[in-house]
Amino acid sequence: MRKALIAALALTSGFAVADEGQWQPHQLPSIAQKLTDRGIEISAKQLADLSQYPMNAVVSLGYCTASFVSPKGLVVTNHHCAYGAIQHNSNQEHNYLEDGFLAKTLAAEPSAGANERLYVTEAVTNVTDTVIANLGQDPLKRYETIAQNRKDIIKQCESDDNYRCSVRSFHNGLEYYLIKQLIIRDVRLVYAPPEAAAAFGGDVDNYEYPRHSADFTFLRAYVGKDGKPAGYSEDNVPYFPKGFVKINPNGVKAGDAVFAAGYPGRTSRYRLTSELEFAKNWQYPAQAKRYQQRINTIEGMSAANKAIKIQYASTLASTANRMKKLNGLLDGFRATDIVGMKQAKENQFKTWLSSKSKDKQAIIKQLENLITQQQQGYQQSFYFDNAQSSALLSTAQRLYRLAVEKQKPDNLREQGYQERDMKLFAARLKRLDTRYLAAVDKVLWQQDLTAYLNQDNKVAELDTWLSQDASTPLAQRVDAMYKESKLDVHEQRLKWMQASAADFKASSDPFIQLAIALFDVNMKNEQASKTLAGQLSRARPEYMASLIAYNNELGLPVYPDANGTLRVTYGSVDGYQAQDGMYKQPFTQLAGIIAKNTGVEPFNAPQKLLDVIAANDNGKHVVESVYPDTRGFMCRLFSCDAKPEAFNAVPVNFLSSVDTTGGNSGSPVFNAKGELVGLNFDSTYEAITKDWFFNTEITRAIHVDIRYILWMMDKVDHADNLLEELKIDN
Repeated sequence: MRKALIAALALTSGFAVADEGQWQPHQLPSIAQKLTDRGIEISAKQLADLSQYPMNAVVSLGYCTASFVSPKGLVVTNHHCAYGAIQHNSNQEHNYLEDGFLAKTLAAEPSAGANERLYVTEAVTNVTDTVIANLGQDPLKRYETIAQNRKDIIKQCESDDNYRCSVRSFHNGLEYYLIKQLIIRDVRLVYAPPEAAAAFGGDVDNYEYPRHSADFTFLRAYVGKDGKPAGYSEDNVPYFPKGFVKINPNGVKAGDAVFAAGYPGRTSRYRLTSELEFAKNWQYPAQAKRYQQRINTIEGMSAANKAIKIQYASTLASTANRMKKLNGLLDGFRATDIVGMKQAKENQFKTWLSSKSKDKQAIIKQLENLITQQQQGYQQSFYFDNAQSSALLSTAQRLYRLAVEKQKPDNLREQGYQERDMKLFAARLKRLDTRYLAAVDKVLWQQDLTAYLNQDNKVAELDTWLSQDASTPLAQRVDAMYKESKLDVHEQRLKWMQASAADFKASSDPFIQLAIALFDVNMKNEQASKTLAGQLSRARPEYMASLIAYNNELGLPVYPDANGTLRVTYGSVDGYQAQDGMYKQPFTQLAGIIAKNTGVEPFNAPQKLLDVIAANDNGKHVVESVYPDTRGFMCRLFSCDAKPEAFNAVPVNFLSSVDTTGGNSGSPVFNAKGELVGLNFDSTYEAITKDWFFNTEITRAIHVDIRYILWMMDKVDHADNLLEELKIDN
């Protein structure tokens, strides 16, 4: 019966493939018919309007996505996105990572940390003509002019310091858009399940399916009593958002249309095949080797020290996630000839381009030459850059760079060192208090120094420093530096923000001395990188203009590569045929937690969760079937007794064909009417290579089902105060 049902669904529903596209909101009216054909009922015009529901409820954390879910500034995102906030409030006495956290009152909601922000996108404006005005032929001057034009636009936009503006490049510099975002600076932790539930299966299940993760957390946005953004204060009040998402507790079924909104980080779908080959053959393996070494070190030291485990929990989780993704990319390249597939498409484009104009062939040749230079530079600097990874050294480098930049007029300073950046600059200095321990940092740094010494691309300035007092073992010298430095004290770091370049040069702090010794070579490398970027700022847009024309002629989707800006993607709820030949069902249920649970990390579900499952205390959250009624079609194939297969369980996670990547974590997943039915949190292992090449047959995103979230809140953690606050449409 199950196989017959699956076959019938595949034949009748039309949702057997993924829908490619990470669309800018303003592009949606141009694909309105595609949205309608997929089953999206909310209009493309409404989705394109950032002041209207639901886009006015979708916010950025700067690295993940979240959404307002109540008129009192309540925000829902992934647990792994709020990991730093949970870690910030955890210690050996109250380990909220391990035990979970629930604030029953507003007064009990602690700060998520000085670095946490919510960014509400209010306007997106095309500023291409202004950015590329008055560009000369000199590559470095060209780069600097673009950078200065962007800074001038940003300065005008940020007349109100409650807003953060940025000018982002789209289509590799073919277009530029000004993004204006309201900054919420007071973010607080409200509710987080235990990590054993939120990350059930841990790194073993990461990017895998079936999944059973409660990957959600609630935060809250606070503002001053005047309603304007403000830093943390006990007198602040919850923020009243312009919109908040409506929750549909009935969720979705297989085949239902869905869409997601969020801030995908980076994709490389319009890059050349040679760039993919470099990533496959050198860049990814080199990164993976380093990540694995760091993971092994942190895990080993954490096993014997609970303080280290808490302090480095966020670092370990993010590094492990990057490592798993790199392995997935490399496995995907081995399993499927993505290089060959991409090369074939590129060859077709070259043939088309040649038919249009033989002169245009020079575009690709020039771009290939520049990319080769870029790759050589990456290889030459990889180990040198990593050799500067010490948290105290990088802190000293940022502080000294600030002192140098402050000698210039504010509008001519490098981005990140202007007056507009100082609050965030100070907040990042503060973060060191909760994510750094000398005992760990010096071991990690020494590993990077050793890797540098064992390769051939040497830098004289670093070699000179390494050769000093060569009779003393490196480990001993490194240990002495950490003991002598005062940069591990927050107050000392803040004082250095006010120091002059001369003050730094007079300092005896060993990390400051090293930062100064490496400053000139780093600036030289930066200038070389800018010069190359200036050359690419001509070549890439020319290439992209031709590629877009080619895709338009073929009727293929033309959307920009992800760049951390607000996007919308659509698809449907659907399973897929995995590489091992098995069909992956679109929904998982509570019974899977019991089946997987071993009591040993990472399959060690919290006892309170197991107890509720064992008691079968599911209430109104049980779903009879997650499949549509296919009786009409099934009767024609088999008999009129055919019915949708029974589910009779609480759905935990589900799959859909929406097009997502890193940064989409926490993205709200909406049904056809624009009601919240889940949270995006991962992709399937087979789909990881979609950052380079979109495979419609196997691309699937993994979501936390809203019914599981509500069940956890209701039956497991008794978050009655929050359930009353949410607007739930039955």
